[in-house]
Amino acid sequence: MANVAVIYHSGYGHNQRVAQFVLEGVKTAATAHEVVIDAEGNVSDADWAVLDAADAIVFGSPTYMGMASWQFKKFADASSKRWFTQGWKDKIAGGFTISASPSGDKFSTLRYFFTLAMQHGMIWVSQTVPNDGTLNRLGSYGGLMAQVGPTSPPADIPQGDLDTARAYGQRIAEFAHKVKG
Repeated sequence: MANVAVIYHSGYGHNQRVAQFVLEGVKTAATAHEVVIDAEGNVSDADWAVLDAADAIVFGSPTYMGMASWQFKKFADASSKRWFTQGWKDKIAGGFTISASPSGDKFSTLRYFFTLAMQHGMIWVSQTVPNDGTLNRLGSYGGLMAQVGPTSPPADIPQGDLDTARAYGQRIAEFAHKVKG
């Protein structure tokens, strides 16, 4: 069975809720590991070991001002130690984000994750859930996007976005399982 690590930062709980659904999807076809980036942008040595041992890594951050949170970027900069040794080369990668606006420049965050994955020599997994008005309602195929109003609590994230998150987690897990053989 493949091992999938979901690493994310969540400033106000919204991205954490999305991450929980990604993890649910992962658990349908792989062993899931949750790694949380703390409020200071740090992860523990044990968390780094989880990421290093994973067959797939899914990146998650809210989109703030058109980009991933500074806490996520601090983690990404610290991952350069893995880049020097090509430690994450050929791992599966994916990403997810949430913001308050329907666009909210979430694509910039997903592109940042994609670029980070490419620098590490990782293999990016696309989102394949068709936009049916409920599932993948934001029409993102380069990764997972979710949206909820600026003053809404995490519980108000539309169920379709959460169901799409679950499906994306499952897709990544199934792909990691195929690659792992």
